[in-house]
Amino acid sequence: MTAESPKYRPLERFWPYAELSEQPSDEELAALDPELHDALFGPQARPFSITLVFPRLDVPGFDRALELARQSAEFRESGKGSSFRYRARFRSSDVSRLRALFEIVGPADETDVLIDDRPVPYARELWLPLIWFLIPR
Repeated sequence: MTAESPKYRPLERFWPYAELSEQPSDEELAALDPELHDALFGPQARPFSITLVFPRLDVPGFDRALELARQSAEFRESGKGSSFRYRARFRSSDVSRLRALFEIVGPADETDVLIDDRPVPYARELWLPLIWFLIPR
């Protein structure tokens, strides 16, 4: 040790750990999976929704599909590599956009249709055709 006094005084905390808030931010809460959110904070009332979950696809019009997905009520990208997925949630008022997006990404087997964030039987074959009746003529 030298006789010189130190130029700074170290803080009494562990360095790489920043001061994080104890409560999650609104953005972090919005990014939670709906089932996890319900498990942590209790069930919440949400309007009826249909969600399309799809990977990057090599189909004509995929750029248009991403544009439509980004216009949905909620749009998220998650995963990496082969598990990367786009998730677009639509309300009953956006049926026209939902159908336009489904016409592009729906034929792919990797596309999932979720009703109120849950996979249900016959979502493609029964639920979506019933929803198409909401399209204004």
